[in-house]
Amino acid sequence: MHEASRRAKLQQLAELGHDPWGSRFDDHQAIGDIRALADQICFHNEAGQEVPLPEITPELNFREWLAEQGPGELHGPQVRAAGRIVLSRDTGKLVFADIRDWTGQIQLFIGKRQVGEENWAVAKCFDLGDIIGVDGQLRRTKTGELSIFVEKLHFLTKSVLPPPDKHAGLQDAELRQRQRYLDLTYGDGVLERFLNRTKIVQSIRNTLGSEGYVEIEGPTLHTVAGGAAARPFETHHNALDMPLTLRIALELHLKRLLVGGIERVYELGRVYRNEGISPKHNPEFTMLEVYQAYGNYETMMDLTEKCLSGAIQAIGSGFQIPYGEGTIDFTPPFARRKYHDLLAEQTGVDPTDHEAMRAYADRLGLDTTGKHPDVVANEVFEAKVEETLEGPVFVIDYPASICPLTKRKRDQPEIAERFELFVHGMELANAYTELNDPDLQEELFRTQLEGQADEDSMAKMDHDFVQALKHGMPPAGGLGIGIDRLVMLFTSSPTIREVILFPLLRNS
Repeated sequence: MHEASRRAKLQQLAELGHDPWGSRFDDHQAIGDIRALADQICFHNEAGQEVPLPEITPELNFREWLAEQGPGELHGPQVRAAGRIVLSRDTGKLVFADIRDWTGQIQLFIGKRQVGEENWAVAKCFDLGDIIGVDGQLRRTKTGELSIFVEKLHFLTKSVLPPPDKHAGLQDAELRQRQRYLDLTYGDGVLERFLNRTKIVQSIRNTLGSEGYVEIEGPTLHTVAGGAAARPFETHHNALDMPLTLRIALELHLKRLLVGGIERVYELGRVYRNEGISPKHNPEFTMLEVYQAYGNYETMMDLTEKCLSGAIQAIGSGFQIPYGEGTIDFTPPFARRKYHDLLAEQTGVDPTDHEAMRAYADRLGLDTTGKHPDVVANEVFEAKVEETLEGPVFVIDYPASICPLTKRKRDQPEIAERFELFVHGMELANAYTELNDPDLQEELFRTQLEGQADEDSMAKMDHDFVQALKHGMPPAGGLGIGIDRLVMLFTSSPTIREVILFPLLRNS
């Protein structure tokens, strides 16, 4: 129906004495809970005996079963429901409508004789998209369809704009993301996906809480953007007349809390990077960072497996999760492979042979001019190795020179105790044995600052963080997990924008 027709019905509702925008509607039950009451429906035969219903299956002809019972009628519990009308069929003296809430969908059986003239007049004002409430009895139709046989109607909200076309729907991905409210209401599986995201996040919090970690809220406005190599969003505080940046990572403030004595700490929140948009990247995304005093990167591997296993169980999924055209097996423990071994296997080049690796990078078309050999090797790793990592696999022991916040191996100072977790070619998690030597940290910061562009986050040193380390940060393990990518994988979503409720989009 067009808007004019819907507004005419809105006026009709007002004339009938009903507020088309509704009011408080207490004590209604979730549709999922109502559907769970189906086993309370029974048949009362002519002798007044209760006859349990058979299991409703596609093979059962329910109409025939009813006929075999002879005279009698079905009875079920009284229920109260509210939801949006997503299907409707008017046969003249009967209206069949499906309403949906965030737990499920159920059919309404609305008969003129059963509801009376006033309620019937209200039913005639229904349009797809309207939100209504009903009181009635949960029963089954003669075809076996679980339905609420309505006794009273409550009009709760008029939809003055029509929903998307039933068949065409919201096909354009960008339109679905701009009008996420319609995508959630009418898109197949969309609401379930975002409810699963909530379950995943809550499960991670529950796992960390059970392991003794405390959650904090760090600042989102930073004077120095640190903890990662990324271009920040810049802003200005007028009252203090000072430049600020939106945070690009959570790391450095959480480590300050380790210095302060909070031995197990995490934050789960938004970070912002002024970079490109792709199926795996959004400028605003959700990150989990966790730090544990007296742990190391192996501690963080164990914790990662616990967090992911708990999240999988929270959404009721098995460890075998379909993704793309294949399946990913998240059964712990995950494989652990050394960075240099993977690089050598995929390139056929010894990573310690810097000239050979540089020549290989040149053949790939990578710019190697003036770059440290380990940076060159890492760009080759990103280009040739990452896409082969179906995972989940912990890639461990990275070159120390590209890990300025990471502790070195005692017997191999050129190797950093770091891992990245890869799944389906995507980096999902990053973790270190944290560097707590303030002098070495300051030296590494200075080394990394050389040649950086002014706008890069690593072009400024966080002197206060170095000072905090000088007061003594305990040896620790630290972990970062990209929540959006995790949800992508666990919900079999092809792009990051399908798991962010309101992704950044160009001006329309």
